[in-house]
Amino acid sequence: MSADGNITKDVIYDAVAPDDFEAMLDLDRYGARSDAFDRIIAATHDHFWDPLDPRYIDFAEPFDMENEMIVPERMIVALATDYVSEALSDWKTRVRFVNQSVLRSFSSILHGEQGALNLSASLCHVLKDQGAQEYAANQTREEARHVTAFAKYIKARWGQPARCGPILQNLLVEIIGSPEVYKKIVGMQMLVEGLAMGAFATFYNELRDPLGKRLLQLVMTDEAFHHRFGKIWADRTIPHLSPAEHEIVEDWAAHCFQTLLFNLLMPSQQRDLYESFGLDPDRVLREVSAIMTTEKRRETMQDQSNIFRVLVKTLLNAGIITERTRAFYATYVDLEELKREGDRMVGDDIADEGVRYLKEVNFRIRRPVLAAG
Repeated sequence: MSADGNITKDVIYDAVAPDDFEAMLDLDRYGARSDAFDRIIAATHDHFWDPLDPRYIDFAEPFDMENEMIVPERMIVALATDYVSEALSDWKTRVRFVNQSVLRSFSSILHGEQGALNLSASLCHVLKDQGAQEYAANQTREEARHVTAFAKYIKARWGQPARCGPILQNLLVEIIGSPEVYKKIVGMQMLVEGLAMGAFATFYNELRDPLGKRLLQLVMTDEAFHHRFGKIWADRTIPHLSPAEHEIVEDWAAHCFQTLLFNLLMPSQQRDLYESFGLDPDRVLREVSAIMTTEKRRETMQDQSNIFRVLVKTLLNAGIITERTRAFYATYVDLEELKREGDRMVGDDIADEGVRYLKEVNFRIRRPVLAAG
């Protein structure tokens, strides 16, 4: 490990301090450029989309938020308790509770996209390799359109996003502000991006709003490539770590995983929601805790599209999980089953279909220009 805390095993991940711009002016640096990211960068044209152009996505498309649940109510854990289900027996109140719960999820996604934007921009300041730097700049552009798109969707359906939960906010601040590149890549490119792919796949399969489904698919066409950036890092780094370095990376990954798990699964993060519906938050928490046994939690994690299966599979395939932390992850997922599934990730098929859609749209948009030329 270098003196600045970075764990660099491949020259394409060499980094400098964020304020060391003079290092970017080194003449030898201009003559050295890795081609490891060229295919990802070149593929950008295949999945280009513009959230401000209704030919890609039209945010004026309506949905009856007052009378229709945006997802099935079985997705809202609190409604599985007798207390909440009986208290919210009125249909419109029940619909509003479900839809407000989903607002919290989409707001977390929006805040995560903002974090990804800032993180990828921060990589531009520290990565010395031109190819890696160009990839980070390219991802910054794509994350910026995700922020725009999710902000527009939330405005169209709810008006305003909910505040970022303190657990997620603290993790994003920690990852973005970290001077260590491995923390940025493992924390954001592998785990937060992996979380995004799992969340998008889950909502894509369950969301009843066609506009929301289109948005998720378009974003997934980008996120699938962002996830691959982390995979390239893992392939070139993990096999070459010393035992001590591996423990550092493994512990950081477990820390990020546990933080994300608590942010999304812990009902305590939605106390304000329960209070706004006249519910006693402490009673909701007790009843949810009573039904969420270890076995019940494992059952929900077996779903192919479950959000956290993607995270664990990402770490497992990267070789980050060892016997030291295996039992921790096994509480939630059958690791042997994950290993048998291979490298294909949930959401990849949705993203591939989205790329095909975008190729058709982009061809129709560009055809008049090509004909005029």
